[in-house]
Amino acid sequence: MRIFTYILTIIAIALIAFNITKLDFNNLFEGESKIAVITIVCGLCAIILLAIIRISSRIEEKAKNKKS
Repeated sequence: MRIFTYILTIIAIALIAFNITKLDFNNLFEGESKIAVITIVCGLCAIILLAIIRISSRIEEKAKNKKS
């Protein structure tokens, strides 16, 4: 699970980097640039969710070790 979350994080970062090149700062919320902004926000949300999953799995692992 750990490797899977890291791979998804790298994919999300690559997606964000690609969409930054698609931004038109003069017309940020029009056409293709609007789609790029939405995708960047979605990528950031995915990174945050994956970080939460990694932290929760660490907490669960520590709780199991403490009970044993």
